[in-house]
Amino acid sequence: MTFEEIYKAYWQKVFRVCMGYANDEDLAKDMAQEVFIIVWQQLSRFRGEAGIGTWIYRIATNHCLRQVERQSKMQKSVLPMNLVEEKQPDPEPQIQLLYRFISELPEADRIIISLELEDVRQSEIASIIGLSEANVRVKIHRIKEKLTQKFREHGNA
Repeated sequence: MTFEEIYKAYWQKVFRVCMGYANDEDLAKDMAQEVFIIVWQQLSRFRGEAGIGTWIYRIATNHCLRQVERQSKMQKSVLPMNLVEEKQPDPEPQIQLLYRFISELPEADRIIISLELEDVRQSEIASIIGLSEANVRVKIHRIKEKLTQKFREHGNA
């Protein structure tokens, strides 16, 4: 598979994973671009021990976690939280709300649910994050319950 084919096949999926972390479209696009720079740089080192998608998701989640760590070290006042509410109305408010709720989850849960939403097999998710497949299933169930509760609290259930 060429880099161009990989990029075309995985761009949207990686972008949505990044949105789960960033909850900001521009930042998620930047993060996804950075992921593909890493993929391009490391492609010759890909050994095929896992599927190419699993490898790319692992790069994406690791990069997103590093970005989250960097941002948490920055002052919280740098980006006011009310910027999202001041933007023009989104044509898909439920999706934006879902991304917001996902971004509020603990890091491991964000990885798991972002990959689940991308229809990554649970066995692959387990491989990416280093948990058993049974543990991943339980975590996905609990995360979905948390997200459902957040929607109920927000009046959108």
